[in-house]
Amino acid sequence: MAIAETFFISHGSPTLSIDDSLPARHFLKSWEQKVYQKEKPKAILVISGHWDTKLPSVNVVDRNDTIHDFYGFPKQMYQLRYTPPGAPRLAKRVKELLMGSGFDEVVEDKKRGVDHGAWVPLMLMYPEADIPVCQLSVQSDRDGTYHYNMGKALAPLRQEGVLIIGSGSATHNLRAMDRAGSSVTPWAQQFDTWLKDSLVEGRYEDVNHYEVKAPHGKKAHPWPDHFFPLHVAMGAAGDNSKAKLIHQSWTHGTLSYSSYQFTAAD
Repeated sequence: MAIAETFFISHGSPTLSIDDSLPARHFLKSWEQKVYQKEKPKAILVISGHWDTKLPSVNVVDRNDTIHDFYGFPKQMYQLRYTPPGAPRLAKRVKELLMGSGFDEVVEDKKRGVDHGAWVPLMLMYPEADIPVCQLSVQSDRDGTYHYNMGKALAPLRQEGVLIIGSGSATHNLRAMDRAGSSVTPWAQQFDTWLKDSLVEGRYEDVNHYEVKAPHGKKAHPWPDHFFPLHVAMGAAGDNSKAKLIHQSWTHGTLSYSSYQFTAAD
C-alpha cells in the first residue's frame, strides 16, 4: 500500500491530551473520518520536536512506553498511557535509507518509547494504539536544508506503506506566550501567514531558509527543534509535492496549531 501523503502536525501544548476546548484536539480526533480516510498505514514514523540529539537516532523497541516529558501539568495527564507496538524493522530501514543518502551515523536507541510530541496526537488520531510506531530525532544544531534532505532520503518509505508525520509547532516561542490573551500577536500571525503562503505556493527553498526569508523567523522559532519536523515531512513528499493547510487555530496569542498535508507528485 503506497502512501502519497506526509503530514506536519502542530501539537501545541501537552494539554491537547485532555482539553476539549482546543479546536486542534477535535481536528485530530476526526483524523480517520475527515482528514485521512484511507486504509490504516502499516507503520507510522514520527519525527518529534521533543527528541533532539546530536546524531539522527531511531528507537528500536518491541513495545513503546509512554514518556511524560512535561512538568507542572494536571495529575490526570501523567496517568495517560499510549503504548503502541514498536517498529524495529522500520527503525532499521530508516537507518539504512539515511546512511545510504550520506548521513554518516544513525544511532539505535533500544530503550526510548514515545514522547508527548508523538503520543499526544497519535492518541487522538489512532486511539486503538494498534499501529507500530517508530520515532526519529531532530538535530537542532543543523538547519532546515539538512532536515529537508533527511526527509528526501526517507521518501521510499511511502511506497512501503509507512505514514510519515512531523510533529512540532508552526510557531514555538514559549517565552512570548500571552496566557490571558484572546487575540493573535501580530508577529506570530505574520510568520504563520508567510509559512502558509510559502508552502502552498511551493516555495520550499524559502522555508528551508526561513531564518532569513520569513518575517520574524527567529522570534517564531528561537530554537528550531519544533520546526524541523516540518522540513522532514516536506522533504519526504518530494520537490514537486503539493502542500495544503489542513488545520489552523491558536492558543495563548502566539502558539499556532497550523498543520499541513504534503501530497507527492508521483
